[in-house]
Amino acid sequence: MKTRKIPLRKSVVSNEVIDKRDLLRIVKNKEGQVFIDPTGKANGRGAYIKLDNAEALEAKKKKVFNRSFSMEVDESFYDKLIAYVDHKVKRRELGLE
Repeated sequence: MKTRKIPLRKSVVSNEVIDKRDLLRIVKNKEGQVFIDPTGKANGRGAYIKLDNAEALEAKKKKVFNRSFSMEVDESFYDKLIAYVDHKVKRRELGLE
């Protein structure tokens, strides 16, 4: 039986290589908009972080997406990111995902 390849990506905060399903993709499109991509398929430059509250807080503290996308990312985006990750983590704990 043939084993399927598991897609791996590197987290921009911790630099560890993890299964793509355990990561959250952040995208910068051609218009310069930065947003969360829950599908993982949106057009644009992608960067990944682990679905973990501590990692989202660290991303805000270090402003990792400013460096990844070579642009200034609003503070409000980091706040939305922290809220989104917190929501996803709670859903996983409840077994809804």
